[in-house]
Amino acid sequence: MKKIFITAFVAYIIYAILISAYLFMWADTSLPENYIGSAADPQTFMTERELFISEQYSKIRDVLFFITIPFEWLMYFAILVFGLSDRFQKWAGAITRSFIPQGVIYFFWLSLAVTLVTFPLSYLRYWLSKSYDITVQSFSSWMRDYIIDFWVNYAIMAAVVVVLYWLIKKSRKRWWLYGWLLSIPFTLFMTFINPVVIDPLYNDFYPLKDKELEAKILAIADTANIPAEHVFEVNMSTKTNAMNAYVTGIGSNARIVLWDTTLNKLSEDEVLFIMAHEMAHWVMKHVLYGTIGYMFVTLLGLFTIHLLFARVCRVFSIEDVVEWRSLPVFLLLISILSFSFSPISNAVSRHEELAADRYAIEITGNQSAAVTSFQALAKTSLRQVNPPYIVKLFRYAHPTMMERLYFLENYKRETTE
Repeated sequence: MKKIFITAFVAYIIYAILISAYLFMWADTSLPENYIGSAADPQTFMTERELFISEQYSKIRDVLFFITIPFEWLMYFAILVFGLSDRFQKWAGAITRSFIPQGVIYFFWLSLAVTLVTFPLSYLRYWLSKSYDITVQSFSSWMRDYIIDFWVNYAIMAAVVVVLYWLIKKSRKRWWLYGWLLSIPFTLFMTFINPVVIDPLYNDFYPLKDKELEAKILAIADTANIPAEHVFEVNMSTKTNAMNAYVTGIGSNARIVLWDTTLNKLSEDEVLFIMAHEMAHWVMKHVLYGTIGYMFVTLLGLFTIHLLFARVCRVFSIEDVVEWRSLPVFLLLISILSFSFSPISNAVSRHEELAADRYAIEITGNQSAAVTSFQALAKTSLRQVNPPYIVKLFRYAHPTMMERLYFLENYKRETTE
């Protein structure tokens, strides 16, 4: 297995070189001729320097994405092959013989190891964002969020892992079905508490200071039957120059949230369009359909893992899948399946985003604001207007800026033809 790992490591290095060469030198990101001069043409709203920087930054980020995913697989492979997983299980077993506490302890050591190994890549992404003025967050503030991330993710995932392995122990044949049934209330619970418990750990939320603008946003929310009494503002300008807005939560827990960077960089009409777009997801039940879709994919994923889990474990000389040292195999399978399914989920999301754009134009009646808001977003996020197809396939849950701006500019003409 160590020889296989060395072969896999060499293959990874070759892959990293080839994907980097493709994205930096071979991929065609030029604008098709029929888009030149349109609102989607970056030459019409970006300076030459902004255009150069956005291309450069996007390519670096895309390379990091495509080398990080297989690096994660290689990391789990190494943890299994070089005996780290066995060692974590021994450490947990030395403290307690009880199955569930062993799992909590084992998962802590595994989480800590994964965090330490992947920290350089996380820091590189932070440094890159800082270098290109996307983030203004200090290193100490970034580390604070990083540590909070670790403990929040550990607490949630430890609970999930312990329950899943307890189910596997109780029912080798049907654990995947019982796990899926339990995932339904868990997902709804997390959707409910996230905006009021987890999000405030990272940022300060307070009612929108501009009450006149809040009234206009709530008027749109009223037509969308969103039960919100306030629009919340977040002080993200202390961390980033990027813009964002969203509607989160379920039922009476719904929250309309605006980053203060969005307020600072966009006009009132542009803010109203962005908010109408976000509310469209609620109106069109994208959150509901997305949750249902997620449940279906979770069921399919757990069943697939059930079919593969024992077979892959035996490759690593793990005869009993209930042993905690098998967990890296479980996580490896989840990562591979998630990556494999991402083109489908991204395609569905891109369709929903265009539908939300259409709704926002219809409800605001402001096509010009629609175009200029996304042009501003492209400039501040340094996003490629026309990324390579493989990047769109695996990374873009939103339409490319070229597709989006061209659609927005020509929306009326398209609907009348």
